[in-house]
Amino acid sequence: MTSQHSSKIAAELNIRPKQVMDTLSLLDEGATVPFISRYRKEVTGSLDEVQVAAIRDRIQQLRDLDKRREAILKSIEEQGKLSPDLKQKIDAAETMTNLEDLYLPYKPKRRTKATIAKEKGLEPLATMVFEQHSIDLEAEAKKFLDPEKEVNTIEEALQGVRDIMAEWINENPELRKQMRDLFIKEGRFTSKVIPGKEAEAIKYKDYFDWSEPIKTAPSHRVLAMRRGEKELFLLLDTSPEESAAIALMDKMILLPRTNTSTEQVKQAIRDAYKRLLKPSMETEIRLYSKKNADEEAIKVFAENLRQLLLAPALGEKTVMAIDPGFRTGCKLVCLGPQGQLLHYDTIFPNEPQKKLVESGALVKYLIEKHEVQAIAIGNGTASRETESFIKGLGLPKDIIIMMVNESGASIYSASDVAREEFPDHDLTVRGAVSIGRRLMDPLAELVKLDPKSIGVGQYQHDVDQNALKNMLDDTVMSCVNGVGVELNTASRQLLAYVSGLGPVLAQNIVQFRNENGPFKDREAIKKVPRLGEKAFEQAAGFLRIQNAKHPLDGSAVHPERYGLVEKMAKDLGAKVSDLLDSEELRSKIILKNYVSETVGLPTLQDILEELAKPGRDPREGFEVFSFEEGVHEISDLKVGMQLPGVVTNITKFGAFVDVGVHQDGLVHLSHLADRYVSDPNEVVKVSQKVTVTVMEVDKARKRIGLSMKSDPFSEKSKEKSPTKHVARQNPKPSNQGKPKPKPRAKESADDLAAKLELLKQKFR
Repeated sequence: MTSQHSSKIAAELNIRPKQVMDTLSLLDEGATVPFISRYRKEVTGSLDEVQVAAIRDRIQQLRDLDKRREAILKSIEEQGKLSPDLKQKIDAAETMTNLEDLYLPYKPKRRTKATIAKEKGLEPLATMVFEQHSIDLEAEAKKFLDPEKEVNTIEEALQGVRDIMAEWINENPELRKQMRDLFIKEGRFTSKVIPGKEAEAIKYKDYFDWSEPIKTAPSHRVLAMRRGEKELFLLLDTSPEESAAIALMDKMILLPRTNTSTEQVKQAIRDAYKRLLKPSMETEIRLYSKKNADEEAIKVFAENLRQLLLAPALGEKTVMAIDPGFRTGCKLVCLGPQGQLLHYDTIFPNEPQKKLVESGALVKYLIEKHEVQAIAIGNGTASRETESFIKGLGLPKDIIIMMVNESGASIYSASDVAREEFPDHDLTVRGAVSIGRRLMDPLAELVKLDPKSIGVGQYQHDVDQNALKNMLDDTVMSCVNGVGVELNTASRQLLAYVSGLGPVLAQNIVQFRNENGPFKDREAIKKVPRLGEKAFEQAAGFLRIQNAKHPLDGSAVHPERYGLVEKMAKDLGAKVSDLLDSEELRSKIILKNYVSETVGLPTLQDILEELAKPGRDPREGFEVFSFEEGVHEISDLKVGMQLPGVVTNITKFGAFVDVGVHQDGLVHLSHLADRYVSDPNEVVKVSQKVTVTVMEVDKARKRIGLSMKSDPFSEKSKEKSPTKHVARQNPKPSNQGKPKPKPRAKESADDLAAKLELLKQKFR
């Protein structure tokens, strides 16, 4: 089966089956996605992280499908109903939905109207009627009257017959497949406010009378409507026009005859749809649309998180961090180059105390005492006022002053991680420390938080939490391993994301480091309890040790390739350290001379690049940024203003930008650039510094419209500007004015024969 699955996955990903097979072998041996994509390029054919992760996820889906297939086959076989034809269909099913459709008639169920009718002996009569032959219906029904079985009248008998036929209709796999397609293609989300809740539900006003096709509804609107329904503000329907569904069923089931039998079948069709099939399809389509919306929202969240984690880092500097406030003052800390707490205090430069002289004197004293190189100010309450105070102190120009996004800092300060780091300090000190460390290294600090609390996603609490966690864990692991981790300073939380480690080994490493001092080289981590050869193989390349015994320990060159690099140096009559220092020496390395059965040009090229910039940080260089002076509140904004801003969040409909007024503004997709933009990520990324123009200010609703166009007020820009991202009222149109449905086409003899055969099988 693995070979078959490999071919299927290869076709889906447009790669070779051997690449899939070899990647699966590595995954099954316990190799991680970052390790495989970085250090096993020859094995996989240079597949990247996205492709390796796709193989991992798809094989899991197919293996889950196989397990369910085995369980279904076993269940039907135990019932004595597994025919060769049914087994073939089950073996050929490619989705969980197809499998469940085939299993439905055999699935153990509670007593239904149909099972009660069968217990009354009415199944033979149902079979006769369902074949739609012209019969004396009353005469045939009389034969099944039986007071002992509570079948006293002809109508009671026919009702039982219709119940049985309705269940047959509902359990037909082909009909369910076509009905599912109809719901997806022609179904509509229709939401209405629950009468009497208009005031409470004001935030859902856009959905008070809203309708749009399921197949085109964007994820944020699907999740918004579902949340409104969950909070008991909205009524939500997900069905196509009933006439279209009934027409589909009639076409599949009714024969071109008109007699008493067909009339009974017609009634059964309508009952089957309203009582059985429609509720079942609605449940499926809700799950289907929710799954698609979740996937889209999670994908956006993960990309935003990646960009935030990979934001430029200030690096190892002495930092003063300030958590601003009014009444309770500003919490101030000084941090050493490795983020260690040197001093903490509180100043009161803002209202109501406004102790400007005392606060200024303390700030200047601490800056001089600790040789502070940068000041980080949290962007919450009183942030702009505190920034103005600091900038007004006349500090040396070489001191960097930066506003830092503090989303989630309060969650960190109350966490077990923070209590473990600073057991003797309160929440306010921990929060200020987190703000300072975010400036120094966003990645190292943010990994201590639950990614959901960082504030770069939409509806993160509404989506599938397992899928969200898996995607975010993958994203964090990718970022951590892409940047690399300094072994002797990394926190337990950061080390836990290193390939091959995890929380237990990360804790063991920190404990070993605390007890034995810094690691002298990569080989030394093998002495850590429970860290075996496999974990070392997976992790070593992503761990860095500056000034280690071996010059390559500070690089991304894996220890398994040290011998190869040493041979390169020896062939040039030099040392490894010489290769790191001399571009002239590196230019003399002829890579093809070192190709072997296990090492190819992709790995050799990676090694050469790493020798040129050992342990390089792939993140962009740090850039100093300041908000516009004098613009502190939303009331300070005027249409037409041009302002500097920072991208805080990206959605499918645009990007949110912080312009320093405690309320992010929206740059709609249509205003991200002078050209057409289909995906905001083409133009912006989280933490990017941008210049925006204020287009609209709605103080009451706290909405700010921004533009990144060079001339957003030109007639050309106005013409191209589409509707806003919010839903517009668009009630479901009535049937008036609609063209009449086309008459049913005359069916061929083959069609009739196939339909009769289907009916003979009684939709089983």
